Amino acid sequence: MLVKEQVQSVVAPRPNSFAGLMEMYEINYIQLRLLLGDLHLPVGQYLACVPGHIPVKIDVKENSRHTTILMMTYQFSRGEDGAEPESRPDILVRISHDALQAEVVKHECRLLAWQRNQAASDSMLHCRWRMNRFLFKWVSYLRNKAYRFEKYTPV
Repeated sequence: MLVKEQVQSVVAPRPNSFAGLMEMYEINYIQLRLLLGDLHLPVGQYLACVPGHIPVKIDVKENSRHTTILMMTYQFSRGEDGAEPESRPDILVRISHDALQAEVVKHECRLLAWQRNQAASDSMLHCRWRMNRFLFKWVSYLRNKAYRFEKYTPV
């Protein structure tokens, strides 16, 4: 006799939910792995230049067995006055090798007026969701434009 088992459907995490944020961390890890290859990069600076596009710099601040911390930024050219090049968006990312997650850990969030009425945890969840969604989109863009990073020694 054939018995049909009832399978419960899995609901995808909704945006701005804690489960969705954890999934975004995992996706960011995968995206960075596809962009950089080995995520256990030695401390130092890495630069990727694609003709017709702004160079991107990655500054690996810390690397341990379980965690890598890096700063990602665009490297704009020097101004006519010879001032230091401007770098933005300056996103600090913590990569957890054992958890297979990457999250934005330093950023500035502007809370909208309507968010001030929500609980503080909801506001932080929304802020983290936005910044990690930005990282996801940015890394996807860099991958689509074929950015490749090489060790860089500043002049």
